[in-house]
Amino acid sequence: MANLEVKELLDAGVHFGHLTRKWNPNMAPYIYMERNGIHIINLYKTVAKLDEANEALKKIAASGRKILFVATKKQAKDIVAEKAGNANMPFITERWPGGMLTNFVTIRKAVKKMTTIDRMKADGTFLTLSKKERLQVDRLRAKLEKNLGSISEMSRLPGALFVVDTTREHIAVAEALKLKIPIFAMVDTNSDPRVIDYAIPSNDDASKSIDKIMTSVTDAVIAGLEERKSNKDAEESKEAAAKKAKAAPKAEAKVEAAPEEKAKAAPKAKAKKEATVVSDEKATADAVQPVKLESKSETIEKAAPTKEEE
Repeated sequence: MANLEVKELLDAGVHFGHLTRKWNPNMAPYIYMERNGIHIINLYKTVAKLDEANEALKKIAASGRKILFVATKKQAKDIVAEKAGNANMPFITERWPGGMLTNFVTIRKAVKKMTTIDRMKADGTFLTLSKKERLQVDRLRAKLEKNLGSISEMSRLPGALFVVDTTREHIAVAEALKLKIPIFAMVDTNSDPRVIDYAIPSNDDASKSIDKIMTSVTDAVIAGLEERKSNKDAEESKEAAAKKAKAAPKAEAKVEAAPEEKAKAAPKAKAKKEATVVSDEKATADAVQPVKLESKSETIEKAAPTKEEE
């Protein structure tokens, strides 16, 4: 697998460095040889560093943090914009706005201004302006979109910075160093790898080389995003199962308690019924009093007149 990757990098021209007179001595460990006054980069070390960077980028993407891609040189801007857009990551391909990271609050205000203009166009307020004002607002919106359009959804500082050509983007590197943001970068033979956390020794001038490295990097980022999504789905299903399992014993207890309550209620109902019957019998006995018959002698005595009556 490593040999195949080395061959692909070789075909893309990733091994070509700068002229020997323009080299940075700190890149010596990554230089394989010199040929025709040009330094040749050791691609085996490129593969090792690329795998290390991809693993770290995958973890950052899986954690939910954003990775800001920076490339303002002509041959890299279109490739970076396409690849970073596919990975749903912010990117800067125009002039690096000074204080983009160190003065992020001000940058966010500019982004909010762009959002306000969009809201004005949506609710019809924009049409109430004069023709000249509408033209000025449109120009401002276009300028903000050009410089900050890709970072409009970045509400906080990025988790990492990926730079193509650290010599050209030295301001971005300096800001990231100041804020201790991890830096991933394509470093050529004229760059200083000491200030880069994850340096990928490669040709940062050829479009084929940039495309090859960017494809590998963004694939790792996409893999991290998919892993995050799958973990999130697994957690949601686990929580749903836990809630269902928690609710099941209550339902079973309710079903089991129903016969018991019925059994407990049966003697009470029986006793109540018996008490009702007894009370009914008593009421009947009180209503129907037995007639007391007098004896025959008593009747005769009552019927015979006494001497006083005679």
